[in-house]
Amino acid sequence: MTLRPVPLDEYPVHQVPLSMRHVATGDRNAYDRCIFHVFDHSGRALLIAGLGVYPNTGVIDAYATLKVGDTLHAVRASDALGEDRMKLQVGPIRIEVVEPLQTLRLVCEGDGTPDGLAVDLTWQSEFPAVWEPHHVGRTGDRLTLEGRRFVQAGGATGVIRAGGVEYRVTPEEWTGTRDRSWGVRPIPGEQPGRAAEEQRPEGFHWVWCPIRFRDRFVMVILQEDADGYRTLNEALLVHADGTGRDATGHGEARHDGTRRDEQLGWPHVDIRYRSGTRVPEGAVLHLTDSARKPVEIRAELLGGSPLAVGAGYPPAADWQHGTWQGRGWVDRRSYDLTDPNDLGLAAYGVTDHAARFTLDGETGHGIFEHGSFGRHDRGGTP
Repeated sequence: MTLRPVPLDEYPVHQVPLSMRHVATGDRNAYDRCIFHVFDHSGRALLIAGLGVYPNTGVIDAYATLKVGDTLHAVRASDALGEDRMKLQVGPIRIEVVEPLQTLRLVCEGDGTPDGLAVDLTWQSEFPAVWEPHHVGRTGDRLTLEGRRFVQAGGATGVIRAGGVEYRVTPEEWTGTRDRSWGVRPIPGEQPGRAAEEQRPEGFHWVWCPIRFRDRFVMVILQEDADGYRTLNEALLVHADGTGRDATGHGEARHDGTRRDEQLGWPHVDIRYRSGTRVPEGAVLHLTDSARKPVEIRAELLGGSPLAVGAGYPPAADWQHGTWQGRGWVDRRSYDLTDPNDLGLAAYGVTDHAARFTLDGETGHGIFEHGSFGRHDRGGTP
C-alpha cells in the first residue's frame, strides 16, 4: 500500500522527519485528545465531552455525557482514523476550531427523538491557556504515561437537549473548562509484563481543580503515592488581563500591562468524605501566595459524574478510549447512577464534580476531579 502525504503535511508543523500521518513513537499507547466540562452554576446539569485520536491503533473516538439528577445520558462514537487530522469528527460528535485557543464549537447531533442527547455549544476563552506540569508515570520500570497538557477556562453559549428538556447555556449561568493532552497513556489490550504485575502500586490519590472566578483562573493539581509522596504538583493563578487582581489584591505587572501568573505554593487539600466512603462532599484548598500568606479556597460540591460511566475512562466495562469498535460505531444509552448494575466497578473510578468555590468572599465555579484508591498515608483512609 502506498502511503501518500496527508493534508496536515501542507503546514510547517513537523517535529520529526515523518509525515504528520505518523507520530515519533512506535508505542501503541500514543494518544492526542481533549475534554470539555460545561455545567450550570446551580448544579442541575454537568456535560462532559471529548475527542481523541490514537495513531498507532488507528482509532478516533469521542463521547458526550450529560448528568442530570441521578441519570447520565451518554453518546459514544468510534471509527477508523482517517488521513485528515484537522477534521475533528467521529459519528455525530465534532469539534470545530473556530479560532485556536480562543473559540471552539462543540456539537453532538441528536438521534431525532426528544429524549436523545444533543449539544450545540460555542466555547469562548476568558483566560489564556496554561501548561500543566509534565506528567510521567511508570508501571514497574516501564514508562506507561507521559503527557503534555494545557488547561483553559471560559464561558459557553448554546443549547443542550436531553430527556425532553432543553437547557439554554449562557456564560453568566454556566462555566466551561477544557483540557488538551497528548503523549502516551495506557490503552486497554496490552499487558505491561510480569515484573510490572508484581510491582502494582499500593495506592493512588488525585485532585485536579480548574476554577473560574470573575477575573482570575486558579488551577490546582496534586497526585500522591500510597505513602503520601507527591509526584505531581501545581497551584497557579492566572489573570484575565492587566486589570485583574491576584490572590492578595495586588501583583506585579509586565511591561505590556498584563499580570504575571502567580504560583500559589505547595497545595494541601482537606477533603470531607461521606462517612465510610471515599466520596467527597466538600473540600478546602490550602495555598500560599508569593508573600507567604495563606490563601484558602473552599469547595462546595454540586454533583459528580464518574468518568468511567459513559465517558470511556477506566475501569469502564462497556467501552474505553482507543479500543477498536469497528467502523462507524455509535452507541447511545442512559445510565441510572443509583443502580449498581449500571455502575459496577466504574463507580470507583475518578469522578468529576461540578463545584462552587469561594476565595476572599468571591464565588467561582469549576471542577473538583478526585480519585483515591488503595492506601494513602498522608491523607488517611476515611
